[in-house]
Amino acid sequence: MDRPMRETGFPRIEFHPPTGDTVGVEVMSMAAFRDRIRNWPWHVSTPHRTEFHTLISVTAGTLRHRVDFTGYWVAPGSWLWIRPGQVYQWQNPEQVAATMILFRADFLAPDTVTLLGPETAFPMPLLTPEAVDLHALTTACAQLAEQFSHPGRLPPQVHAAVLHRLLDVILLRLAYLPGDAELAAPLPEPYLLFREAVEQGFRRTHRVEDYARDLNFSVRTLTRSTQTAAGISAKDLIDRRLVLEAKRLLAHGTEPAATIAAHLGFASATHFGKFFHRHTGLNPIEFRATQQPLGPADQLA
Repeated sequence: MDRPMRETGFPRIEFHPPTGDTVGVEVMSMAAFRDRIRNWPWHVSTPHRTEFHTLISVTAGTLRHRVDFTGYWVAPGSWLWIRPGQVYQWQNPEQVAATMILFRADFLAPDTVTLLGPETAFPMPLLTPEAVDLHALTTACAQLAEQFSHPGRLPPQVHAAVLHRLLDVILLRLAYLPGDAELAAPLPEPYLLFREAVEQGFRRTHRVEDYARDLNFSVRTLTRSTQTAAGISAKDLIDRRLVLEAKRLLAHGTEPAATIAAHLGFASATHFGKFFHRHTGLNPIEFRATQQPLGPADQLA
């Protein structure tokens, strides 16, 4: 984790382990995180987002956290998974003890991504002790932290492989809760490629035809594979990503709707307003008025 950079609307934090390690994962305690954020130019409760995944395992105290538009109370034994691009706000990191696992999306092996399911995330962002195999997760987390803290004990390639395997154990145990007997069916490759292309290009184009051309698939193939994997059309997938980003920028940023429209690739603020109203029932200004930003001393409901 590095010092934040400013982007449209709010700060963004890039992945730069302090050791210069290029493995793609970092493990730190909440105490170490508090030391790190002392150098940030803004308060930690300011809405921001990262380019990497953040897993938080709380061991003492109750963490109050907001991810996108939902507030969470993360009690001891619970895990919270924040995905790249999500907007979140810390409320009381000074009152809890926890382990934080930060990792880039490209650190995960393809077979692990497939097993984790469509969103590479929990069925719910927050999992409580009642829902998980706490002993197995605690053991794996401790082993991951120990290995990360002592890279010189093993050859570099072996060190990286051990970190990979231990993180896989944690993520798969979180994704498949005790009692889940069936593994997820493999996701169609066109859908996986399309979903990644949308994530990278939704600001550039909103047309399924453009993605189909770039990926060398037919529009019909993308539509059918997206319907099979996600239960929605290919166009709906693009539109939902646009709506989510628009909500984030409107709720947490200060730029006018016209600037946000241009940032998201709309021809005009009018076109953006009609699109947003069609999908939310509110125009951008109305939606922004419903959002109350949290300050450093606010409490999550």
